[in-house]
Amino acid sequence: QVQLVESGGGLVQPGGPLRLSCAASSSLVNFPAMAWYRQTPGKQRDLVARIRGFGATDYLDSVKGRFTISRDTAKNTLYLQMNSLKPEDTDVYYCSTNKWDGSPEYWGQGTQVTVSS
Repeated sequence: QVQLVESGGGLVQPGGPLRLSCAASSSLVNFPAMAWYRQTPGKQRDLVARIRGFGATDYLDSVKGRFTISRDTAKNTLYLQMNSLKPEDTDVYYCSTNKWDGSPEYWGQGTQVTVSS
C-alpha cells in the first residue's frame, strides 16, 4: 500500500499563486506516472496534470500556461505550482499514482483550494 499526503492548499485571492505538495511513502520512480486531479463535490474527478517517468507532462487545457507539475525524486515528493489562479480553480485537489494505462491507482486524501476575494 502506498501512502500519499497532500499539503499546501488554502484560500488565495484571484491572480495569486499556490503550490501543492504530495509526499509519497514509496519512491516516485516506482510508478509509470504521477498526477494531480481535482473534484467538485457531486462531479467527476478531472485530471489536471500528469508527469510521466521520463518527464513528459500533460495538462488540462484550462490550466496550460498557469500550472506546472514537477517532482523531486530524492524527496519522494510531487508538486503542483499554480499561478494566476481563478475562482473556477476552486476544488479539492488530489495526488495520485498512475498505472501504465494512465488510470489512477493510489490516492491521497485531498487538499482544498479556494480562490476567492
